[in-house]
Amino acid sequence: MVSNPLPALARRFAQQRWVMRLAPVVLPLERFVRWVTRGRMGVLDLVGLPSIEVTVAGRKTGVPRTTSLLYVPQGTDFLVIGSNWGSAKHPAWSANLRAASTAMVGHRGERFSVRVTEVTGVERKRAWDLAVEFWPGYEMEYELSGGREFRIFELRRAA
Repeated sequence: MVSNPLPALARRFAQQRWVMRLAPVVLPLERFVRWVTRGRMGVLDLVGLPSIEVTVAGRKTGVPRTTSLLYVPQGTDFLVIGSNWGSAKHPAWSANLRAASTAMVGHRGERFSVRVTEVTGVERKRAWDLAVEFWPGYEMEYELSGGREFRIFELRRAA
């Protein structure tokens, strides 16, 4: 059986600084792929990387906001990193998650509720190391951000 070479290739590309400038192209493409597949797949899924759609109420408006994200698998849980393509600013979705205790996740055509926990303290270092091992591009994004400490969240299926 032949394994898919695309995840390794994507990880290699993600460590190139010029890739971060592709956000204005990738984000609309992501929305289009999600629309065509009725939310079952995104751009990352097409190259063999894990992605989810996270829907959380806006912290100011209460209006549900949906964002597609790369995730780091942790058993049946999801670890998401607020890298924001290496921007100096935190992504809006991370502020919304920080203000929420629950969110909805779309994963492989299934939708379910999750409990949201921001990873801090001693656990943050472990989570960061796990994330960088899974997606080495996070280190480069950290440098591009000017050393901004990325918010890290664990999303755990609600019982």
